[in-house]
Amino acid sequence: MSSYSFSIFPNDNFLDLRPYQYGWEQCKPLYSFGPFVRNHYLLHYVISGQGLLHSNDADGVTHYHHLHAGQGFLICPGQVNTYRADEDQPWKYVWVEFDGLRAAEYLDAAGLGISQPIYRPKDPAMGDAVRDRMLYIASHADASPLHLVGQLCLFLDELVRSSATRRESKGGQLRDFYIQEAVNYIQRNYQRALTVEELADVCKLNRSYFSKLFKEVVGSTPQEFIIQLRLNKAAELMKASNASIGDISVRCGYPNQLHFSQAFKKCYGLPPREWRKQNKPR
Repeated sequence: MSSYSFSIFPNDNFLDLRPYQYGWEQCKPLYSFGPFVRNHYLLHYVISGQGLLHSNDADGVTHYHHLHAGQGFLICPGQVNTYRADEDQPWKYVWVEFDGLRAAEYLDAAGLGISQPIYRPKDPAMGDAVRDRMLYIASHADASPLHLVGQLCLFLDELVRSSATRRESKGGQLRDFYIQEAVNYIQRNYQRALTVEELADVCKLNRSYFSKLFKEVVGSTPQEFIIQLRLNKAAELMKASNASIGDISVRCGYPNQLHFSQAFKKCYGLPPREWRKQNKPR
């Protein structure tokens, strides 16, 4: 029987929430992964066995967490981490990597983040529901993107409801309204140069306050979000059209094709032409 399963989400056209990759693994004794830094949120749930997580907090201090079946651990974007299976009882875990405009908000509601990476369910049955939802996602890679995004929403809902560290709602509707206005404006104007000052003016907010608010809600700076949106749109165009790389570069806000290629490779791991060869539908 296979001891490993891994799949990558095939669609970039979801902004609020989207999975990136998902799978499960029965690790060998003392199997170790890292040190490594992720670009997105990654949650592991321990199905059986046990292991050790080393993760840095916001101040760069390393913390050590021993985990066993029924618990989970979150890795945040930019966080240095290493995790290792136990020698006598190596763990089996399932994982889902995800991100999006609302990802940080939902994880915060679950009381999870860089300073509190350990998920503990309020009771075992609720933890089982989270595990089963993650296993469902990991075993249905051939489902439609919309179905998988829906399952990700259900997973996060179960994670928030079951978390022993769940936080009460802060009721930030006005804050979310401002940021949604900015996101809508970016989506309409991402092809041209945009400044933080312009976005703050759209929301009628002070520049520094707007930047702070955007990072809190979205989990990235306005410029980081614009770059990611442009590259997602470029990937979508490369898969769905026969337009040249140069034309796509300009249409997605990169008049300099070299700058576009460098940014695309940093995000997707491959130059645009090579990525297109591997991902264009046949």
